[in-house]
Amino acid sequence: MSHPLVSRSPDLSRLEDEGYDVEIRDNYLLIKHVPYVTAQRTVDYGLLVSALCHNGTTTAKPDPHTVWFTAIPYDYLGRSLEQRLVSSRATETLAGGLVAQCQFSHKPRPNGYVDYHEKMTTYVEILGHQAAAIDASAKARIYPPHQTSEDESVFRYLDAASSRAGISGITAKLGSGRIAIVGLGGTGSYILDLLAKTPIEEIHLFDADVLFAHNAFRFPGAASIEDLGPTPKKVDYLFRKYDVMRRNLFPHPVRIDLDNIGELQAMDFVFLALDGGPTKRFIIESVEAFGVPFIDAGMGLYREGDSLAGIVRVTTSDNLHRRHVWDNQRISFADQDDDEYDRNIQTADLNMLNAVMAVMKWKKLRTFYLDLEQEYDSTYTVSGNMMLSNDQAE
Repeated sequence: MSHPLVSRSPDLSRLEDEGYDVEIRDNYLLIKHVPYVTAQRTVDYGLLVSALCHNGTTTAKPDPHTVWFTAIPYDYLGRSLEQRLVSSRATETLAGGLVAQCQFSHKPRPNGYVDYHEKMTTYVEILGHQAAAIDASAKARIYPPHQTSEDESVFRYLDAASSRAGISGITAKLGSGRIAIVGLGGTGSYILDLLAKTPIEEIHLFDADVLFAHNAFRFPGAASIEDLGPTPKKVDYLFRKYDVMRRNLFPHPVRIDLDNIGELQAMDFVFLALDGGPTKRFIIESVEAFGVPFIDAGMGLYREGDSLAGIVRVTTSDNLHRRHVWDNQRISFADQDDDEYDRNIQTADLNMLNAVMAVMKWKKLRTFYLDLEQEYDSTYTVSGNMMLSNDQAE
């Protein structure tokens, strides 16, 4: 996990966010995997080491301006950097027996560097510029996984994707609250796959069904025959798969009914990905009464000759917009056996699309994505490749 000094110091946090492999060892700051040119004009990687000035909580202004390096670097032509960068070739034993081969001295201004981000990236760039002339793919910014504590993140390692794209502030909009997914079949499992990679505080999984081989062909990832052998509950299988990545997943191997419907009242948002019928009507009426917003994901596929046709649908409901669900009959509550629209034909690509449409709409509600249409119902028609937005907010 990140050293407390890193998380409390903006300059060190910035180094980590930008993808550098940062370590605090004893009283030294290390940048690992720094590319440099060898005497043979090949690219190799070394460690850049700086003494670390701090007040016990955060970093102070760097002093001195020099650093150590664990190898002897050259320029891309194989020439010595003695006059331009290397101030001493004397070996030095540093933190934990780490041995430096030389010392660098590059002072950008009389009063030195403003912080450790400027200091370390300056030296990395000097070495990296020479290495890139030989191998353009040589990079110090490798975005290594960093284990986190429960206090730092719901993720078990830092979300390098958001920091790498520079959208950490936008991603933070997705962080608060408790979400329930009711129904962990083909669509519900893909909803989980997408939500698990957001910083939402808690994700609760409700489904009483067992994972069989036919389900595995429309689940994300790949279930092994060993996974299927014990016939696990879907929620337990998915918990084990995603718990390695994030905390605060809660499997509930039950069907929502009159006895446990109250558990959804404690949620901030509910995703519904289950078949139509009286149970769905009961859940939706209850969630509305609780004042909890929800998204219902559904699709109806049927045979048309020797092909499949149908519609993929996402319907959103919150305290500002509820009546369209009933007035416009956006959700089917007919029993599956009685309604051709709800026939049990499912394919992984359309399950995935259904989940993507649902999660994208949730992200729009959180203002992660810009929402100009503000639709509360959207459908995709497979045969016509047509997406429609309905029930726009006024």
